[in-house]
Amino acid sequence: MRRILPYPILSASLFVASVLLSNSLAPPSLALGLLIALFAPAIMLALRVERVRVKSPSAILSLFADVAADIVRSNWAVSQIIVAGRRRSRTSGFIHVPLELRDRYALAVLAIIVTSTPGTLWVEYEPATGRLLLHVLDLVNEEEWIRLIKDRYERRLMEIFE
Repeated sequence: MRRILPYPILSASLFVASVLLSNSLAPPSLALGLLIALFAPAIMLALRVERVRVKSPSAILSLFADVAADIVRSNWAVSQIIVAGRRRSRTSGFIHVPLELRDRYALAVLAIIVTSTPGTLWVEYEPATGRLLLHVLDLVNEEEWIRLIKDRYERRLMEIFE
């Protein structure tokens, strides 16, 4: 079975994404989704991409819930900044977050979380020092942002991947 589906989760995800994006359950859409689901993981296997090892699947659900809540909260905050316009002073800035996280898949997930949250942007990661450069639209307290990234995201990602 591993020869046909070397990355079964990737295959299932690609098939579901293909069907959802085609917005149709017609046979050609299903066939295309199946082809993508079968051949893309074979390419990954040929490239010798290492497999993702998830240590704590239960932590994924709590991380997902927190990220969803943070995205909604951040959307609200950014919309308030836009509506207030120049009436409210805001300070945007860059902060350095020291990370202990080293797993490349965990770092990729952290980059997705930070960038998908409105008002924040992953700018640069220095692998040698483990420092993340982050841009924040409404920077009030730098230490609070560092604590948020480390406690809310990094700790859980280390639990999931390392």
